[in-house]
Amino acid sequence: MNCVIVFDHPYGAAASENIPHKRSYSAALLAAVTRGLAANGHTIDLIDLHADGFNPVTSASDLSSWRQKQTNDPLAANYQQRLIAADHLIFIFPIWWESMPALTKGFIDKVFVKGILFDEPKPGRPFVSLLPKIKGVSLLTVMSTPNFVYKWIFGNPITKILFRGTFRKMGIRNLKWHNYTGMEDRSLEIRQQYLLKTERLFSNLKSI
Repeated sequence: MNCVIVFDHPYGAAASENIPHKRSYSAALLAAVTRGLAANGHTIDLIDLHADGFNPVTSASDLSSWRQKQTNDPLAANYQQRLIAADHLIFIFPIWWESMPALTKGFIDKVFVKGILFDEPKPGRPFVSLLPKIKGVSLLTVMSTPNFVYKWIFGNPITKILFRGTFRKMGIRNLKWHNYTGMEDRSLEIRQQYLLKTERLFSNLKSI
Protein backbone atom coordinates (compact mmCIF):
# COMPACT_ATOMS: atom_id res chain seq x y z
CA MET A 1 0.00 0.00 0.00
CA ASN A 2 0.96 3.61 -0.49
CA CYS A 3 1.10 5.08 3.03
CA VAL A 4 1.25 8.85 3.44
CA ILE A 5 2.57 10.01 6.82
CA VAL A 6 1.85 13.56 7.99
CA PHE A 7 4.43 14.39 10.67
CA ASP A 8 4.36 17.52 12.82
CA HIS A 9 7.12 18.26 15.34
CA PRO A 10 9.54 21.23 15.41
CA TYR A 11 12.58 19.00 15.98
CA GLY A 12 11.90 17.12 12.74
CA ALA A 13 12.06 13.49 11.74
CA ALA A 14 15.74 13.16 12.68
CA ALA A 15 15.08 13.70 16.42
CA SER A 16 14.34 10.01 17.07
CA GLU A 17 17.44 9.25 19.14
CA ASN A 18 17.48 9.51 22.94
CA ILE A 19 19.47 12.75 23.17
CA PRO A 20 18.23 15.10 25.94
CA HIS A 21 16.78 18.41 24.70
CA LYS A 22 17.10 17.19 21.09
CA ARG A 23 14.76 14.23 21.20
CA SER A 24 11.14 13.76 20.22
CA TYR A 25 9.09 10.70 21.03
CA SER A 26 6.91 11.64 18.07
CA ALA A 27 10.01 11.29 15.86
CA ALA A 28 10.84 7.96 17.53
CA LEU A 29 7.31 6.77 16.70
CA LEU A 30 7.77 7.94 13.12
CA ALA A 31 10.94 5.85 12.87
CA ALA A 32 9.16 2.81 14.33
CA VAL A 33 6.17 3.19 11.99
CA THR A 34 8.52 3.57 9.02
CA ARG A 35 10.44 0.42 9.94
CA GLY A 36 7.23 -1.54 10.34
CA LEU A 37 5.77 -0.38 7.02
CA ALA A 38 9.03 -1.02 5.16
CA ALA A 39 9.27 -4.54 6.59
CA ASN A 40 5.98 -5.41 4.91
CA GLY A 41 6.85 -3.78 1.58
CA HIS A 42 4.59 -0.75 1.87
CA THR A 43 5.46 2.47 0.05
CA ILE A 44 6.13 5.38 2.44
CA ASP A 45 5.49 9.00 1.49
CA LEU A 46 6.55 11.32 4.34
CA ILE A 47 5.09 14.80 4.65
CA ASP A 48 7.27 16.52 7.27
CA LEU A 49 5.43 19.81 7.76
CA HIS A 50 8.26 21.64 9.55
CA ALA A 51 10.96 20.43 7.14
CA ASP A 52 8.77 21.49 4.21
CA GLY A 53 8.30 24.98 5.65
CA PHE A 54 4.52 24.62 5.42
CA ASN A 55 2.62 27.83 6.20
CA PRO A 56 -0.49 26.90 8.22
CA VAL A 57 -2.14 30.32 8.01
CA THR A 58 -5.18 30.63 5.77
CA SER A 59 -4.89 34.04 4.13
CA ALA A 60 -7.70 36.03 2.49
CA SER A 61 -6.53 34.81 -0.94
CA ASP A 62 -6.39 31.21 0.35
CA LEU A 63 -9.97 31.48 1.58
CA SER A 64 -11.13 33.04 -1.68
CA SER A 65 -9.57 30.14 -3.59
CA TRP A 66 -11.06 27.61 -1.15
CA ARG A 67 -14.55 28.98 -1.81
CA GLN A 68 -13.94 28.54 -5.54
CA LYS A 69 -12.79 24.92 -5.00
CA GLN A 70 -9.21 25.86 -5.82
CA THR A 71 -5.83 26.02 -4.06
CA ASN A 72 -3.33 28.83 -4.55
CA ASP A 73 -0.61 27.45 -2.21
CA PRO A 74 1.69 25.22 -4.35
CA LEU A 75 2.75 23.14 -1.34
CA ALA A 76 -0.87 22.53 -0.31
CA ALA A 77 -1.67 21.53 -3.90
CA ASN A 78 1.25 19.09 -3.82
CA TYR A 79 -0.06 17.58 -0.57
CA GLN A 80 -3.52 17.18 -2.11
CA GLN A 81 -2.20 15.08 -4.97
CA ARG A 82 -0.23 12.90 -2.56
CA LEU A 83 -3.32 12.31 -0.41
CA ILE A 84 -5.38 11.42 -3.48
CA ALA A 85 -2.77 8.74 -4.30
CA ALA A 86 -2.71 7.36 -0.72
CA ASP A 87 -4.12 4.01 0.41
CA HIS A 88 -3.58 4.76 4.10
CA LEU A 89 -3.04 8.05 5.91
CA ILE A 90 -1.03 8.32 9.14
CA PHE A 91 -0.80 11.40 11.39
CA ILE A 92 1.93 11.66 14.03
CA PHE A 93 2.20 14.65 16.38
CA PRO A 94 2.30 15.70 20.06
CA ILE A 95 -0.81 16.93 21.85
CA TRP A 96 -0.42 20.57 22.93
CA TRP A 97 -3.16 22.31 24.95
CA GLU A 98 -5.25 19.17 24.42
CA SER A 99 -5.26 19.47 20.62
CA MET A 100 -2.99 19.21 17.58
CA PRO A 101 -0.10 21.61 16.87
CA ALA A 102 -0.72 24.58 14.57
CA LEU A 103 0.81 23.05 11.44
CA THR A 104 -1.49 20.02 11.56
CA LYS A 105 -4.55 22.24 12.07
CA GLY A 106 -3.39 24.40 9.16
CA PHE A 107 -2.88 21.27 7.08
CA ILE A 108 -6.54 20.36 7.55
CA ASP A 109 -7.68 23.94 6.91
CA LYS A 110 -5.67 24.51 3.72
CA VAL A 111 -5.30 21.06 2.17
CA PHE A 112 -8.81 19.70 2.67
CA VAL A 113 -10.52 21.83 0.04
CA LYS A 114 -14.13 21.28 -1.01
CA GLY A 115 -14.24 19.97 -4.56
CA ILE A 116 -10.69 18.58 -4.35
CA LEU A 117 -10.51 16.23 -1.34
CA PHE A 118 -14.19 16.15 -0.39
CA ASP A 119 -17.54 17.32 -1.67
CA GLU A 120 -20.79 18.51 -0.05
CA PRO A 121 -23.73 17.37 -2.19
CA LYS A 122 -26.25 19.32 -0.12
CA PRO A 123 -25.72 21.91 2.63
CA GLY A 124 -26.01 20.33 6.07
CA ARG A 125 -25.69 16.79 4.69
CA PRO A 126 -22.68 14.45 5.18
CA PHE A 127 -19.65 15.10 3.01
CA VAL A 128 -18.41 12.76 0.28
CA SER A 129 -14.76 11.73 0.21
CA LEU A 130 -12.82 12.44 -2.98
CA LEU A 131 -9.90 10.31 -1.76
CA PRO A 132 -10.56 7.28 -3.99
CA LYS A 133 -7.97 4.88 -2.56
CA ILE A 134 -8.07 5.60 1.17
CA LYS A 135 -8.68 2.46 3.21
CA GLY A 136 -8.12 4.01 6.63
CA VAL A 137 -6.52 6.65 8.82
CA SER A 138 -4.18 6.06 11.78
CA LEU A 139 -3.42 8.69 14.41
CA LEU A 140 -0.42 8.49 16.76
CA THR A 141 -0.22 11.11 19.51
CA VAL A 142 2.14 11.83 22.41
CA MET A 143 0.88 13.69 25.47
CA SER A 144 1.60 14.35 29.14
CA THR A 145 -2.07 14.32 30.16
CA PRO A 146 -3.11 10.97 31.71
CA ASN A 147 -5.43 8.92 29.51
CA PHE A 148 -8.35 8.97 31.96
CA VAL A 149 -8.14 12.77 32.33
CA TYR A 150 -8.01 13.28 28.57
CA LYS A 151 -10.96 10.94 28.02
CA TRP A 152 -13.30 11.64 30.94
CA ILE A 153 -12.56 15.29 31.78
CA PHE A 154 -11.57 16.76 28.40
CA GLY A 155 -13.68 14.38 26.31
CA ASN A 156 -11.03 13.16 23.81
CA PRO A 157 -10.91 16.45 21.85
CA ILE A 158 -8.39 15.21 19.27
CA THR A 159 -10.62 12.39 18.06
CA LYS A 160 -13.62 14.73 17.97
CA ILE A 161 -11.67 17.13 15.76
CA LEU A 162 -9.78 14.78 13.48
CA PHE A 163 -12.01 11.71 13.39
CA ARG A 164 -15.61 12.75 14.05
CA GLY A 165 -15.28 16.28 12.70
CA THR A 166 -13.14 15.48 9.65
CA PHE A 167 -12.78 11.93 8.36
CA ARG A 168 -15.99 10.36 9.67
CA LYS A 169 -17.86 13.36 8.27
CA MET A 170 -16.30 12.47 4.90
CA GLY A 171 -17.51 8.88 5.18
CA ILE A 172 -14.14 7.32 6.13
CA ARG A 173 -14.81 4.80 8.91
CA ASN A 174 -11.59 2.84 9.46
CA LEU A 175 -10.04 5.20 12.00
CA LYS A 176 -7.53 4.09 14.66
CA TRP A 177 -6.02 6.18 17.47
CA HIS A 178 -2.80 5.12 19.24
CA ASN A 179 -2.01 7.36 22.20
CA TYR A 180 1.30 7.43 24.13
CA THR A 181 0.97 9.26 27.42
CA GLY A 182 3.53 10.16 30.10
CA MET A 183 6.51 8.97 28.08
CA GLU A 184 8.77 11.59 29.64
CA ASP A 185 8.39 9.84 33.01
CA ARG A 186 8.91 6.29 31.77
CA SER A 187 12.20 4.40 31.68
CA LEU A 188 14.18 4.07 28.48
CA GLU A 189 13.36 0.35 28.46
CA ILE A 190 9.60 0.99 28.64
CA ARG A 191 9.75 3.65 25.93
CA GLN A 192 11.64 1.25 23.68
CA GLN A 193 9.10 -1.49 24.34
CA TYR A 194 6.31 0.80 23.14
CA LEU A 195 8.32 1.59 20.01
CA LEU A 196 8.82 -2.11 19.29
CA LYS A 197 5.08 -2.76 19.71
CA THR A 198 4.36 0.11 17.31
CA GLU A 199 6.80 -1.24 14.74
CA ARG A 200 5.13 -4.65 14.91
CA LEU A 201 1.69 -3.10 14.65
CA PHE A 202 2.49 -1.25 11.45
CA SER A 203 4.28 -4.21 9.93
CA ASN A 204 0.80 -5.75 9.83
CA LEU A 205 -1.07 -2.67 8.62
CA LYS A 206 -4.11 -4.53 7.24
CA SER A 207 -5.16 -5.48 10.77
CA ILE A 208 -4.94 -1.92 12.15
